Amino acid sequence: MPTAKKSTTKKPATKKPATKKPATKKKGAKSKAAKSKSKVAENKRKALTKKLREDIKTTKDALKFAKTAAKEEIKLAKDAAAAEIDVLNEQLKAVLKREQALLKLGEQKAKMMLAAGERWEKSQIAKIKKLTTKKRRKTRK
Repeated sequence: MPTAKKSTTKKPATKKPATKKPATKKKGAKSKAAKSKSKVAENKRKALTKKLREDIKTTKDALKFAKTAAKEEIKLAKDAAAAEIDVLNEQLKAVLKREQALLKLGEQKAKMMLAAGERWEKSQIAKIKKLTTKKRRKTRK
């Protein structure tokens, strides 16, 4: 039997672009100028770090001082408020005592007025009785 040939078409081969490795430079000893520049930069960094640490320390100290001062101020304010409260309580007690004394005085005056009214009423009744008894005597005679 005859076999049929398959037709195959070849695709043209595509080449991948070759990647170049970066050229490496020879590492030699640093030049004196480069060494001095890096040394200067390192010294600057160290100086800046030292200055920043000092600034942080002074800031912390200032905050501690401010915190202590604030605590003292609050304590003084509390003491002053407590003293003022004590004074006001004493004044309140004095006012309440005075009010109680005035109430007692008012009650005493009311009692005295009532007693005086009763005495006056009795004397008036006695006068009326005396007058009426005299009139009766006169009319009976």
